[in-house]
Amino acid sequence: MFEAGEVKYVILRLLKEKPRHGYEIMKALEERMGGWYTPSAGTVYPTLQLLEDMGYVRAEESEGKKVYHITPTGEAFLEEHRDVIDDIFDRVRDALRGLAGGGLGELNQAFARLAGLAYRQAWRAGAEDAVVRKIVEVLRRAADEIERGRFGSTA
Repeated sequence: MFEAGEVKYVILRLLKEKPRHGYEIMKALEERMGGWYTPSAGTVYPTLQLLEDMGYVRAEESEGKKVYHITPTGEAFLEEHRDVIDDIFDRVRDALRGLAGGGLGELNQAFARLAGLAYRQAWRAGAEDAVVRKIVEVLRRAADEIERGRFGSTA
């Protein structure tokens, strides 16, 4: 979703809004990306450490967690690189629009509906293995058809 080195700008922008701990940063990014991207701890925490080493954020212990705050130096860095940040957010917004809209958006909605219905019916069936087996059979047939890829497309 982001190019090398861009996550630091996004994290700083989030911290400018309000202080957050690492997990809150990950959840905020996931929300902003409409669920299409969830940063890993292996991305967020090293970036926070880098930003702290650069003097752009400071960490304070609160209720057993490190809460990160943007520093005046970090705010100045954000302001100085406003064009870079605007470009990142414009590009991400366009990418999300492409994913969430059009054909992929419809695919996502259809898949979410299918998953919800399949699990709901299986849950209601409880110990009725026959119902669950039938759902599995339908899903396997659909997967086989998709795998065969005979949709009239040349792609």
